Amino acid sequence: MNKRIVISTFLLSFAFCLELVAQKIEIGAGVGAMNYKGDISPDLHPSFARLGANVSFRYNLSKMLTFKSSILIGSIYGDDTQINDSFNQLRGQTFKTSINELSLTTEYNFFDYRYNRYHKDWTPYIFVGLGAMKFSPRDTPVSDYKTLQLVIPFGVGIKYNISGPWNLNLEFGTRKTFTDYLDNLGGENVTLPKNLQNDYSRGDIYYYTSLSLTYQFLKIYCPK
Repeated sequence: MNKRIVISTFLLSFAFCLELVAQKIEIGAGVGAMNYKGDISPDLHPSFARLGANVSFRYNLSKMLTFKSSILIGSIYGDDTQINDSFNQLRGQTFKTSINELSLTTEYNFFDYRYNRYHKDWTPYIFVGLGAMKFSPRDTPVSDYKTLQLVIPFGVGIKYNISGPWNLNLEFGTRKTFTDYLDNLGGENVTLPKNLQNDYSRGDIYYYTSLSLTYQFLKIYCPK
């Protein structure tokens, strides 16, 4: 009987001194839209958006600084005939390319973003990093180009704490690439006349806008 009283007393005392502390580890997943800017789409066209999905792992070094690794899978698309330009209309090319990306980025939170009633439950942030992407065009490649390329991801986002360890992230990111072949039109395309060749002096860019749900591991402890 005394043993039960001791155990009950201990558990009750422990319950009163519980404190949740935001930990450094955070995992998440999300979906969004991928888009592209290049020879077929000189400007950003929302109608060309295609589905993308991502998973991520965060290490929250401090309240302001976070490191994130993520995997992105999706595709990009473009169609000359939907561009209001006589050159594009005459060329009449279309493409669809699958993209798999692995990236490492650093995020900077503008507010003191922690799971604590005395701190902000949301914050805008910026990010930049380095990644690698493997792309696969739907059509036969126009030449022997490398489909494994480096990318530089950068962008902005907003984090919002829903409740406890659960957070929402809305993010818009740009991927600077070092290839002009995402749309399968880089270099000289032997299937097109010279006057319809693309401008391969600039590389292609793709974008990813996503909404992600993340879970932040919390530790329960009793201060001494």
